[in-house]
Amino acid sequence: QVQLVEFGGGLVQAGGSLRLSCVASGRVFSSYGMGWFRQAPGKERDFVAVISGNGGMTLYVDSVKGRFTIARDNAVNTVTLQMNNLRPEDTAVYYCARASTFQALTNMSAYDHWGQGIQVTVSS
Repeated sequence: QVQLVEFGGGLVQAGGSLRLSCVASGRVFSSYGMGWFRQAPGKERDFVAVISGNGGMTLYVDSVKGRFTIARDNAVNTVTLQMNNLRPEDTAVYYCARASTFQALTNMSAYDHWGQGIQVTVSS
C-alpha cells in the first residue's frame, strides 16, 4: 500500500517562500514520476509540476515557471516543491501524487496515488 504524506504548508505573505515536502511509503520510489497539483476553493484540481523518476525531467505549468522548483531525493522517498515569490493566486490545497504512466502527466488521470493535501495560503 502506497501512502503519500505532505508537509510544509502554511500562511505566508505575498513575495514569501514555502517549501512543501511529500514522503512516500513503499518500494521502488525511483521508478515513478511524482507530481504536484493544487486546488483553489471552488475550482478544479490543476497541475503544477512533475518530475521524472530519476529527476532528469521536470515540467511546470506556465504560471509557476521561474518561481517554483520541483526536486526529489530517492534515497529518502521524498519529493519537494520549493515555492518562491508567492502570490495570492497561489493559495490552494496542494497535493502530491504518484504517476502510473509516462504520458499525459499534466492530467490527473495519469496518477494513481494521492496525498491528503496541504493548505497553502498567501496573503496580499
